[in-house]
Amino acid sequence: MEAASPRHADYWKQQIENALLAPVRAMRLEYLPLLMVYFAYGAMGLTAVAESFWIKKDLTWTPAELSALAVWFSLPWTMKMVFGELVDTVPLLGSQRRAYVFVGASLIAVSFVLLAGAAGGWITAMAPDRLYVAASIMSVTGLVIQDVVADAMSTEVVARTNADGSPRTKADIDHDLGMVQVLGRLALAFGVFSVAGISGWLAAWVSYSTVFLCGLIVPVVSISGALLVRLETSERRKTDWRILGGGLVFGAFVVAMALSSIDYSQEIIFVVSMAVVIWMLDRVTHEVDHATRMRVVYAAIIIFAFRATPSVGEGYRWFTIDVLAFDEAFYGTLQQLGAVIAIAGAWLLSDLITRRPVPQVLLWLTVLGTVLALPTLILVFQLHHVTERLFGIGARSIALFDAAAVSPLDQLGMIPLLTLIAIYAPASHRATWFALMASLMNLALTAGALGTKYLNLIFHVDRGSYGHLPSLVIAAYVVSLVLPLMAIAVFGRRVQ
Repeated sequence: MEAASPRHADYWKQQIENALLAPVRAMRLEYLPLLMVYFAYGAMGLTAVAESFWIKKDLTWTPAELSALAVWFSLPWTMKMVFGELVDTVPLLGSQRRAYVFVGASLIAVSFVLLAGAAGGWITAMAPDRLYVAASIMSVTGLVIQDVVADAMSTEVVARTNADGSPRTKADIDHDLGMVQVLGRLALAFGVFSVAGISGWLAAWVSYSTVFLCGLIVPVVSISGALLVRLETSERRKTDWRILGGGLVFGAFVVAMALSSIDYSQEIIFVVSMAVVIWMLDRVTHEVDHATRMRVVYAAIIIFAFRATPSVGEGYRWFTIDVLAFDEAFYGTLQQLGAVIAIAGAWLLSDLITRRPVPQVLLWLTVLGTVLALPTLILVFQLHHVTERLFGIGARSIALFDAAAVSPLDQLGMIPLLTLIAIYAPASHRATWFALMASLMNLALTAGALGTKYLNLIFHVDRGSYGHLPSLVIAAYVVSLVLPLMAIAVFGRRVQ
């Protein structure tokens, strides 16, 4: 027993050291450009609070309509294969990386100007509701383009050989690929943290139009990363027109459906999108051995189910504004706290998550996410009056705990997927592979947005009308628990 105690202490000391230092040890200078892109993505939250309050106060959309819009806004993410093929095979002015970052940043900048003009009333060519839609689509498209570049780079920056030219072991390469994804999530989380509190305080102190103009600093960040460090690739191949051409035709179909008045157009697009993405994935991975392909398929199904779960929608946020009197500054505080906890969670658990099987990680996150739904239920049932009377814990304290507890889960849930994609990314198809897999996973978010829309249609919530909100929250959390658990139970063992 005496001999075992020091060994036990050394083991836990080593585990703590790994948790604290793993991201630091993994960092390399060549990772900087892609991390700045991810950081800028997180910093998009600078305008989030102002946008939410502006939509509620000045626009006419209902929570169900906003959920339907979220489906349309997610579609550029499902078309990542087009941008992925372009980044892999079509240089802009001789550049396959930097130029695309500039294009994405320009679209994001224009979107902020449109939002500022709509909120300030100095762009009158279109109604504010329509300007919001146009700006949102531009912003999402810009983010998709930049994300495609960062994703491709995340597989290219990891060294395949040692300093002496000898090949590195597959285990070391796979671990580094996973750690790059961790660093990307951390960069995104630091981006969220850097603007979280400011976003609420700005929305409370200055006009919403001014906040949107302040958002122009975000594209400057990603452009700076592209200018400071070399980020081009030496990999070249011919354009696969079945991928690019098929993607363009698919994009035209999506636009046509979006502009049409056909019933169930979103559902039709979702089904067609799934078929197109799966066909393209089959095309890109035809050289991968069958056992590996099936392992990726089963893992993708589980991750798809995890990400396809519906949310409550904007009705809950409006409830907290109207009934619980949460203001812009307090929402900034919530975001700041959530960002800090998200960083701590991703940092401390990064080494563990990159070494654990996908089903195991997602099982933990699913169960934990359901347990952590309790504070939301307390608030929507307005039991905070009881907790405040008995324990002195009011609505704002419960909301702070909710933000702190739930915030790490979304980022942690992405790491197993990104690691899996990075490990099996085919050479010279890296951007396309990442884009297709991301398109599949973003289709899961589209499925979740459709689920959110249906739930909001069944349990109607609107400004000042929150009677159905408790039922809406319960339904959303039940689906969010059952769907991933079913997928893990059926396919989990086949991923091992």
